[in-house]
Amino acid sequence: MPEPTPPHRSHTLPLYVGGFLGPFGGAVLAVLIPELREAFDATTTEIALAVPAYLVPFALLQLISGTLAERIGRRRVVTIAYTVYAVGSIGAAVAPGIEVFLLCRGIQGTANAFTSPVLLAGLADAVPPRERGRAVGTFAGVQAGGISLAPLLGGIAAEITWRLAFIVPAIVALALIAYPPPPSAHREGHRPRLVAVFTRRVMVLCAAGFAGYVGMTGLGFLVSLRSVEAFGMGSTARGLLLAAFGLAGMVLGRAAGRASERIGAARSATIAACICALAVGPMGVVSGSLGYALLWFGAGCGAALLWAGLNTVAVNAVPANRAGAVSVFAAFKFAGTAVAPLVWLPVYSSSPAAAFACAGITLLAIVPLSEWLSRSP
Repeated sequence: MPEPTPPHRSHTLPLYVGGFLGPFGGAVLAVLIPELREAFDATTTEIALAVPAYLVPFALLQLISGTLAERIGRRRVVTIAYTVYAVGSIGAAVAPGIEVFLLCRGIQGTANAFTSPVLLAGLADAVPPRERGRAVGTFAGVQAGGISLAPLLGGIAAEITWRLAFIVPAIVALALIAYPPPPSAHREGHRPRLVAVFTRRVMVLCAAGFAGYVGMTGLGFLVSLRSVEAFGMGSTARGLLLAAFGLAGMVLGRAAGRASERIGAARSATIAACICALAVGPMGVVSGSLGYALLWFGAGCGAALLWAGLNTVAVNAVPANRAGAVSVFAAFKFAGTAVAPLVWLPVYSSSPAAAFACAGITLLAIVPLSEWLSRSP
């Protein structure tokens, strides 16, 4: 079937904005804990429950969200999801107590499970195949920016009121309703099946994505903890340190996508995994704060190439159910974020050097996986 005529480039901007919104919503909580404790007269443990309240439905529902969108229509699903996300965000902003706040966080996570992967699939159809790597790389950079810039932007909002960190994204979501992703290129009546997504290629891809998030993208909490204990960084310095990772992705995302087009998506992931491992592995032993920050920035640079490559493989893995493959891949990636604290904190408490070294080794596990992807059709 011939490729659809791509829309004007300005039509892809809302897809990138929507891609930023999902990770931002998950990561913004970290900087708001003191304000939320005071607002709800709650403990740190109770506030911390808002993280899994968001991430669990966000990760689990992505197993089915893409396929559902392909079956009943991407535009319909994303429009509903943006509306639900706005409702959940406003609810969180005006919640009278911690219980309602946690419920609204769950609503936010549920809604975003039906936006992020569907937007990426729509982006892949919205650009010519020769530009797909660049577009996907930019999308990956925007998502990295959403994760890493959320503490900084949330902190700025909290200087006025913490509620702005939820009200502003709600307004953005409502505005994005007017700019849904393009429909699937497949014929009317096409009903993709979820089971068709679970191929060997997709499962290898999911393993690589999981390793990337466990070993690096989900490592922000450990990076922040080490910056305090080893270098005495304050909250502003920590926010800038964590933001540097996402900034690298945002700046280099499109260039990384272009590089993946030239050397091959899977092969670029191999190179990127090595770069990331070399940056993350020594972070537990580096002696200076500048060197520590440069290593984390270097990891962000490598991540731009890693996700440009792996996401491009994902959007091409199952053309008959593009959103389904992307959403399953995303589910495994974000599961890595949820698992990372459980895996690395016990190791870190015994030896920070061992925790970062093991994270680096985990990233190297991507190498044989991506090499298999580069050889497999």
